Amino acid sequence: MDLKQIEYFIRVAELGSFTRASIDLNVAQPALSRQVRLLEVELGQSLLIRNGRGVIATDAGKSLLEHGRGVMHQIERLREDLTRVRAGLLGRVAVGLPPSLTRILTVPLTKAFRSALPAATISISEGLSSVMQDALMNGNLDVALLYNATPSPEIDQSPLLEQTLHLVQPRHAELDTSPVTLRDIAQQALIIPSRPNAFRMQVETQLASAGLHPHIAIEVDTVSGLLDLVAEGMGCAILPSSTVQVSGHPDDFTIRPIIQPQLLAKLSMAVSSRRPTSQVQRHLMQLIETKVRDLIGPGP
Repeated sequence: MDLKQIEYFIRVAELGSFTRASIDLNVAQPALSRQVRLLEVELGQSLLIRNGRGVIATDAGKSLLEHGRGVMHQIERLREDLTRVRAGLLGRVAVGLPPSLTRILTVPLTKAFRSALPAATISISEGLSSVMQDALMNGNLDVALLYNATPSPEIDQSPLLEQTLHLVQPRHAELDTSPVTLRDIAQQALIIPSRPNAFRMQVETQLASAGLHPHIAIEVDTVSGLLDLVAEGMGCAILPSSTVQVSGHPDDFTIRPIIQPQLLAKLSMAVSSRRPTSQVQRHLMQLIETKVRDLIGPGP
């Protein structure tokens, strides 16, 4: 008994005709009949009853049809799995996300990854861009999303988008969404991550270029903690508006644009230039690019 014989028998039994099965399988009818007959001889039982209208399965044939379908399904699954192995679609891939994007991307990215690559495993971690850049170079991460990343010969970067940073304040009775300038920001009590957070470094650099200094009230390295403190009226934050919108309580905040100049955070996708990129990594990178554009906005 071989798989081809089982496949031929299933099609004949399902279609009820050697002629129709011959056409469907693109196999000459005499060859098809011979293979089914060899199967009957090997099993020592008649599998099909021939009549004027075609064929019907005997009890033994019905049993073989049921089990044969299961066998062929498993064979197809095996072929698919082996194809994935050959294509490198098995294994583990580690991706790093900055804190401001973790809540936005983790669930939709994981769902898309599991749907596209069910045999592979994804590991998601959160970190500062500078820390994740080091993790890429030492092999602890395969892919990372970095803000304002420092160029390095050991890292290949692909720009994804630029995000505008906003001043985030607690919401008051009189809603004020008017723009603010760097001078306005210098007068605010800021709740901001510690160095070397990319947003912190950008704020300090821009203020310094204008001869201004930030008033750092509190340093907090988690987005949720930062926003909780802002909501309590303990200061203001500087974040992309998308981070506030997915916070779970966006109505607690007032988001004000920053002008003269705008503060733009450049987001890029990065991999190590020293190690080859696997098929799983390439699939993941395509998914990341799609999800970033769908959930945050278009690229540059």
